[in-house]
Amino acid sequence: MKVLVGCEFSGIVRDAFLDRGHDAISCDLLPTEIPGPHYQGDVMDIINDGFDLMIAFPPCTYLAVCGNRWMKNNPAREQSRKEAITFFMELASCNIPKICIENPVGIMSTQWRKPDQYIQPYEYGHPETKKTGLWLKGLPKLKPTNIVTPEYILGKDGKRYSRIHYMSQWNNPNDRSKERSRTYPGISEAMAAQWGD
Repeated sequence: MKVLVGCEFSGIVRDAFLDRGHDAISCDLLPTEIPGPHYQGDVMDIINDGFDLMIAFPPCTYLAVCGNRWMKNNPAREQSRKEAITFFMELASCNIPKICIENPVGIMSTQWRKPDQYIQPYEYGHPETKKTGLWLKGLPKLKPTNIVTPEYILGKDGKRYSRIHYMSQWNNPNDRSKERSRTYPGISEAMAAQWGD
């Protein structure tokens, strides 16, 4: 298949499909971290190039519900949210027969429709919790491949929290968002195996 992995700088999902013999390319405004087929630029530049499958990871900064507290009385963020919704919908409505759009729990459930399923990294061999929605077109739901016990961090309030939520802040704040946005290899392998075969 000809596969487009949109909004992916890591190359993890792209390489999972390449390893199975597919013609896959990643696309992001950032350069790829792993050498391989990559278009650095706007995914809309290549979205109509005859792909059979698109897996897209649009930025969640303005779509995730955890950002709602920053929206109140902030016209600039409200405008950014509108643009993020428009971008998400452009991906969802493109003319590719098989589509998966990934995003955390967010406003697209009310702005458009609920995701077809939610997945967790701990269902694919990684002991993290990160509830993530998949909006699907022409694809079956992703099946868990290796369920492990999730690990948590105990907060100062005595509650359990996802380790990824408390990922340490590095010198560059952008590093934290990049690390939190990566797709886990177990999920990438499941996508390539279940949707590529």
